[in-house]
Amino acid sequence: MNRGRRRERVFSTAKDYEVFITVLQETAELLNLKVAAYCLMPSHYHLLLHTPDGNLSRCMRHINGVYTQRFNRRHKQDGQLFRGRYKSVVVADDSYLLEVLRYIHKNPIRAGIVRKVGEYVWSSHKGYTSRAKKWHWLYKDFLLAMFSEERHRAGRLYREFVQDQEPEEVEKFYLKKNLPSILGGEDFKDWIKDNFRHLRFNREIPKSKELAVDSARLRKFVCKAYGVAEEDLMKSRRGMENLPRDAAIFLQRKYCGQTLSELGRDYGIANYSSVSSALERMRARLLKDRRLKGRLAGIEERLDKGQKET
Repeated sequence: MNRGRRRERVFSTAKDYEVFITVLQETAELLNLKVAAYCLMPSHYHLLLHTPDGNLSRCMRHINGVYTQRFNRRHKQDGQLFRGRYKSVVVADDSYLLEVLRYIHKNPIRAGIVRKVGEYVWSSHKGYTSRAKKWHWLYKDFLLAMFSEERHRAGRLYREFVQDQEPEEVEKFYLKKNLPSILGGEDFKDWIKDNFRHLRFNREIPKSKELAVDSARLRKFVCKAYGVAEEDLMKSRRGMENLPRDAAIFLQRKYCGQTLSELGRDYGIANYSSVSSALERMRARLLKDRRLKGRLAGIEERLDKGQKET
């Protein structure tokens, strides 16, 4: 999804909408992009896409760039049209995918533009209810098959589905000011984090920090490795070493990407310099303590393999 700069219109005429849809079709053919759904609103757009080649960034650069060029040429203007980089959400390929499909097609109703989904011209809704050849480019069979393998019945069930109210979970998700980058159940979120953790904190990937390990989950691994209770990690006495605590802080810094202040809040440490000291102690000790190095390596191995605590 993306919006116009300063929430300005990105579609001013019917021709603008048509040009954008043409760009979508061209991109689908050129870059093997599967366009499952779209809804073009005056100041923004929503797309549901499948990228078999994992080339979302390239596809979106092409879509936004080519459309901006054609828009500016038609309206005799120049400069940036969209507010910046697109926003994307990874969606679990189950009921969540259908919920997003419905959410996209019902955008004009929420905006008060129309009263019924079928009244809006600039969405792919009619592509799901029509067998006309002009909709063959739309990647819709995969989603329709979730309703029924029988095409006629699938279309009827889709029409009934899109008329229903969205679940509260989906409404709350899209109302969040900072939209999360993953929509799905906890198992799906864990699968994403486990399989793509190597991309965490990658500056080229917006929101990549969300791939980081959950700090509470990490502390459970540390407690199990050291045979201590989680409350023991919170104990701190002057002049006494708490190695499990230092290990947890060290691993949270590495795997959760937390700042010194965030770590301080987690462990009740008021001065962030004390957190920095704990990290330095662990780095220095790891250089000479093979046993400690092996224990941390075992914890990290479990994290990287995505094993679950039971």
